[in-house]
Amino acid sequence: MARMKVTKAQASPAKEQIPLLGSRLQLCDSHKKTQFISIVIPVFNEQENINILCDRLFKTMDSLKKKYEVIIIDDGSKDQTPQMLQELFLRRSDVLRIITFNGNYGQYVAILAGFEHVRGDVVVTLDADLQNLPEEIPHLLEKIDEGYDLVGGYRARRQDSFFRTYASKIINFIRERATGISMKDHGCMLRAYRRYIINEVIKTRETSTFITALAQKFAGNPIDIPVSHEERSAGNSKYNLYKLIRITFDLLTGFSLLPLQLFTLLGMIISSISGVYFCVELFKKIVSHHHGYGLHFAFLFLLLSVIIFGIGLLGEYIGRAYFAICEHPSFVIRSILEKERSSEK
Repeated sequence: MARMKVTKAQASPAKEQIPLLGSRLQLCDSHKKTQFISIVIPVFNEQENINILCDRLFKTMDSLKKKYEVIIIDDGSKDQTPQMLQELFLRRSDVLRIITFNGNYGQYVAILAGFEHVRGDVVVTLDADLQNLPEEIPHLLEKIDEGYDLVGGYRARRQDSFFRTYASKIINFIRERATGISMKDHGCMLRAYRRYIINEVIKTRETSTFITALAQKFAGNPIDIPVSHEERSAGNSKYNLYKLIRITFDLLTGFSLLPLQLFTLLGMIISSISGVYFCVELFKKIVSHHHGYGLHFAFLFLLLSVIIFGIGLLGEYIGRAYFAICEHPSFVIRSILEKERSSEK
């Protein structure tokens, strides 16, 4: 029997008390074979892809002969995606669960919502654009069964535009240098995690969660494997220049104090140069009554630009702290469509 669970203001659970100096991971047998697989897929305006994706995904997972569930999070789609998801649920309510947001909150927030509802001992994330193939999931699960607790896919031959490809490479480079988190491709969402890593990600209650990097911090035995990557056959990419810049800021301010430390160093350097410049100009004025107003204004504008940039950088950190203190919900769920669960032990 299927049921529709509707909530008007269901948000992410209240923040849990977390030790200040660290968190103890749940003990588990890393070589235990996968018993139950949860697949989390965020979707936003994917009416051209959603039926094809689910048909291929169900075929792949059914062939594994393992218990699994597919959790699709509708991130406020405005096209026919919600209606198509309901039709899919009528066909495969045995494995499909659908979470619907009341608005658009972003890909990583949608994944986090899926994490809070998973039931499996292994969790797989997958994009809905069919650029990463659902047929690759068994390869990830094989590595999990070998004893790895996080298996990340990296796109060996990317089929994105020149801009997307090299912008992603730049962000990867900045991320590794700034945070020390080593991973080949943080932008590839085809990844598999042991459940205890997901539990730790949920506990953080991050306001701007960069899930792939955050999970990598909690992994004890991660591995990256190459996965296929295809051109988007339908629909449009949801990422633009602004969103890529926004991701970079979230990554840097969420995982490292390096931006503040670099800004402090920059301030010290500019202060030293300013002191030398002031002494030189004072000497010129005393000796030859020299007036270099244009140079003065240029230098003044340089200092003002540095100050404005610094204020913006501080605002990033203060804003994150503000939202953490206020405990604003990261998302609001409008409805959950799932099969009624039988009584459990």
